[in-house]
Amino acid sequence: MAFLEQVALIVPDYDEAIAFFTGILGFELVEDSPSLTNDGRPKRWVVVRPRGGETAILLARADGDAQQAAVGTQFAGRVGMFLRVDDFEAEYGRLRAAGVSFVTAPRDEPYGRFAVFLDVAGNRWDLLGPRPVP
Repeated sequence: MAFLEQVALIVPDYDEAIAFFTGILGFELVEDSPSLTNDGRPKRWVVVRPRGGETAILLARADGDAQQAAVGTQFAGRVGMFLRVDDFEAEYGRLRAAGVSFVTAPRDEPYGRFAVFLDVAGNRWDLLGPRPVP
């Protein structure tokens, strides 16, 4: 058996990213531990996960020019992350009220109702509602 345990997301600042993912998106903070870079400099191992989810996100603070340049552009302007929720309208309203920037209006597709929003680093996410019932 195999499963996707976590994915890395480059962020400009650990604490700002934790505040966004836990305070605004409602994720749980799974781990925030001191660690070291490959060359021995201090960093943190910060993992967040949607409540009830299995796959987590490693929030990796940008280190160096190449990683700084990738902040907000990891997916080359495409949607790179997909957050499925049970009640699209409630979550969409809650996130808008919290100041989350949506770059598209909600619309319906065969895979569910969705709208595109930006995370704290500027990456595009789909907020996805339930799939239509056939």
